[in-house]
Formats: sequence, C-alpha cells, structure tokens
Amino acid sequence: MVDLSLHLWGHTFRNPVIPAAGPNVGSGRMVRRAAEGGAGGLLTKTISSRAAPVPHPNMVRFGTAGMLNTELWSELPPEVWFQKEYNEALAAAREYGLPLIASVGYSAEDLAVLAPRLQDKGVDIIEFSVHYLDAERLIETAQLLREVVTLPIIAKLSPHLGDLGAFVRLLDPYVDGYACINSFGPTLSIDIEHGGEPYLGSKFGYGWMSGAPLKPLAVRSVFEAARVTDKPIIGVGGITRGEDVIEFLMAGASMVGVCTAAILRGPDIYGKIAAETARWLEEHGYSSLQEVKGKFLEKYRNGQRVVTSLEQVAVVDEARCKGCGVCERVCQYDALRAPQKQVAQVDAELCAACGLCVSVCPHDALSLRLRWEKN
Repeated sequence: MVDLSLHLWGHTFRNPVIPAAGPNVGSGRMVRRAAEGGAGGLLTKTISSRAAPVPHPNMVRFGTAGMLNTELWSELPPEVWFQKEYNEALAAAREYGLPLIASVGYSAEDLAVLAPRLQDKGVDIIEFSVHYLDAERLIETAQLLREVVTLPIIAKLSPHLGDLGAFVRLLDPYVDGYACINSFGPTLSIDIEHGGEPYLGSKFGYGWMSGAPLKPLAVRSVFEAARVTDKPIIGVGGITRGEDVIEFLMAGASMVGVCTAAILRGPDIYGKIAAETARWLEEHGYSSLQEVKGKFLEKYRNGQRVVTSLEQVAVVDEARCKGCGVCERVCQYDALRAPQKQVAQVDAELCAACGLCVSVCPHDALSLRLRWEKN
C-alpha cells in the first residue's frame, strides 16, 4: 500500500494533490467540495483589498484540457471572505483534518493589511501572489509579509519572471516555499463563426492560458526553482492525471496544485488524480512519494551533456512494431519506411535522431540509441 501523505510547513497533507487558486475554490462551499473530492489539502481563491472587476465572459475552454481566462482575483470583497467564506473553508478543513492555505495579493500595501487578518482568522499557511517583474518590489513585498505574520509563507511565481532561479535566490530568506507557476499570457482567441468576436469580455479579448498546454512550461519552472532552493515547491499548471504528478515530483516539486482540471471535470478530480498517482507508484515498485521526488532534478541539477544526431539513431523493436505507418508519416527526414503490416525500417544515414517517431509510436516500438550500440 503506497503512503501518499506528506508533512510540509508543520502540517500533514493526506496526499500531494491540492487545489490551485481559482474559481474552483472561489467560496467556502467550493473549498468544502474540494475536501469532499479528495484533495490532500485546501486552498482558497486569491483575495485582495477590493473585489476584482472581473469581465464577462471570463472563461473559455481551450482545446480539450486547457482554458483561457480573464478571471483576475476574487470577485468577492475581502469582508465577505472574512465574515463568511473563510468560516466555511476553515470548518471544512477542520472536519477533514486538512491544512488550509489562504491566497492573497497583490501589493505590499494589500498584504500588510490582509495577511495579519488571515493569521488571526486561523488559516494555516499564506500564499502570496504578485505580478511584479521588478526584483526590488518583489523582495519588498516578501520582506514586509515576513514581518507581519509568523505563518509559513508560499510565494506564487509568474512564468514571466525570466531568470526564475535568480528570483528564488532573492526570495529564499523571506519565504518558506513556492508555487510554480501562475497562468501565462496575455493570449487572444477569436470566435470566427460569430462575427470575429473575442471569446473573452476583457479589453481586446485578452486572457491568460492555464491547463494542459501550460504543463511543460510549469515543469521547467519547478525544475529551475528546485535547482537553487531546498524549500518545498507546489507544481501548478496542467495537472490532469497521476502521471503528471509524478513528472512534477521528479522535477523537484513536493506536491501539485490543480485548478483547470477541477473546473472542467469537477472536484472529484483531486481524489482521482491522487489515486492514479498511488497506482503508478505501486505499478513501478515505489512505496512512497519520496522515492521519486527529485529523480530528474538530482540527475541534471548541474547541467547535461548535449547529445547530437551524429551519436544517436532511431531503432525499431521488431517484436513490438505493428507496421502501422505512423512513424513514416511524421518523419521529416524521409528516414523511416513502414509498408502496411510490415516492420518499420530506419535509414540510419538519413535519420536525424529528432525523437518525434519515438514519441508518436502507439506501440512503444521505437527508441533512440547510440549509433554504435544500435544492434
């Protein structure tokens, strides 16, 4: 039996799958639904010193597992949260024995007022979300927050920070962990069937991308942060299944935050992803999260030698190949031939070792090997 529980920031999470800040936890009732749906811990939608002027419409599905949104922060005034929503969220957290993280933004002035109130309210951890790309203002905000609360502090980082590792080094003295990353944008999507109108109601229809399309960017961000800090990291961006959790853990995350998948598939997704994570670990011979955490990070923390096409070539596993022709269709170098129902053949002279055939083969029949080891 795989143990999915973990102890972070002085609290025990029942599994590594928690909500990320968004409409999925936009009220106390929604936070309770996350607990009922199997989340390992709880988190509330970001509040600020005033209600967000959220445009309408503000969410649209992008592809099958992504979204564009112009959601901003909570559309509820902070007083509504302090008088009602946090009460419901805290009640759910205590009933299910889960830590409650409160997300807050955005300026130092906002945090100076709101963070002490959150601590007094009884939340367990504070996440602060900032949009600053200026290091001085970012550090000023983190330092002020550290001065006004004693609770653990998580910094939620933007994908636009550039050298993420440099910002993490600057923040490390003031925070206890990180969430990587926020949504990416601005983006634009146009409804070509209805007069060329934007899908979103913001100025010019600009929005922010979240969900599955964001995952490779989020995994890279987690890795960059984990290379320079030993503090816990919550991986956020594109988690839809247990395998995604494993990937984030291998990159250096301690747990993951789920938002878009919870919106599109409902709050039961937290427990489903956690169960898939446990199943993957068990099937691969692991008994705990710690055994896979950082496997990629430790291998490549200090860099990696680049392998060129002069050294590698695609190789076909004849026992697995079904002659489906997918590899031939996608090969841009004319190096593969897969006559119908016959084993694919690789022209080693033409093969550029790009790896695309390996990733699209539905039968796991292709791999890249060193040219002198291909047989």
